[in-house]
Amino acid sequence: MLQPSAAFLSRARPRTVARWLFAVAALIVAMVVVGGITRLTESGLSITQWKPISGIIPPLNEAQWQAEFANYRRIPEYAAFNQGMTLAGFKSIFFWEYAHRLLGRVIGAAFALPLLWFAIRRRIPAGYGWRLVALLALGGLQGAIGWWMVASGLSVRTDVSHVRLAVHLLTALTILAGIVWTALDLIALHRDPLAFPARMTRVAVVALALLFVQLVYGAFTAGLDAGYAFASWPLMGDAIFPAGVPMVDPGWANAVDNPVVVQFIHRWWAFAAAAGLTWLAARATRSGSKAGFWVVGLVTLQIILGIATLMSGVQIDIAVAHQANAALLLIATVFAAHATGRADERSVR
Repeated sequence: MLQPSAAFLSRARPRTVARWLFAVAALIVAMVVVGGITRLTESGLSITQWKPISGIIPPLNEAQWQAEFANYRRIPEYAAFNQGMTLAGFKSIFFWEYAHRLLGRVIGAAFALPLLWFAIRRRIPAGYGWRLVALLALGGLQGAIGWWMVASGLSVRTDVSHVRLAVHLLTALTILAGIVWTALDLIALHRDPLAFPARMTRVAVVALALLFVQLVYGAFTAGLDAGYAFASWPLMGDAIFPAGVPMVDPGWANAVDNPVVVQFIHRWWAFAAAAGLTWLAARATRSGSKAGFWVVGLVTLQIILGIATLMSGVQIDIAVAHQANAALLLIATVFAAHATGRADERSVR
């Protein structure tokens, strides 16, 4: 790895850049929460057009509200579920989708504008500019993915594709993880100007892969409304897996498209993910990091919230807490993974 010149090091501000990245990460967590509320309140299809620039301005008068409402009344969701909805009812679902899109724009500006300022002022340490630009590009792609998801529910379907919903959510969480990892690398660089970026250890890869699968199935569960299939625990009705469940063909598609099978997998894969995360937590603790304690605490809370979500019939406040905690668990996992990577790097050196 090439070392930057002393003059460049004197202008780079890794801790300042890291603090900015942590602030953006907090906004993304808020975005995940608002996205969860948007889904749970069935608000996601209330805005039927994608206007990246002009869409920042909401309807400001009665005529504009009526025009937005008329657009909504043309889609299948309205015909299937919301005939007779009043304008006031429409405004309530419009609010959450508008807030979700507005927060996305705020995050884009909060990332792009400071990044440009840091670049002009040469505050970004050598070797990190490309990573930040890649994260910015992924954020831009996320906006397009969001519309691709919404578009799936504007004709024929009465809701968005659960697969596209999963892509949308997992892209957001990938950006979140990348931002936090980069911020931690920058904090390490602030403490030691000769520090290298942390390595991804085997235990971290396994734990993150197990968590990734669980997050995918969380998204599938939300998109298919699979949480409503059975509101009991640990049995689904009277059995671990209920008898007589209609299956789709081909058989493998049940793991993606069958709400009962998806809920079953999401229920029990949680414990495989918890085992992997506990292994990572133990390794992080041995490296001297306190992140492992957070991982264990948050994964335990996540399982409790998941069970509570099912048994409450997907009560909105519990379900939103479950989704918010998933984002916090991911952040804690990245902290733990980074700690094991730093320890592994030090042992190599």
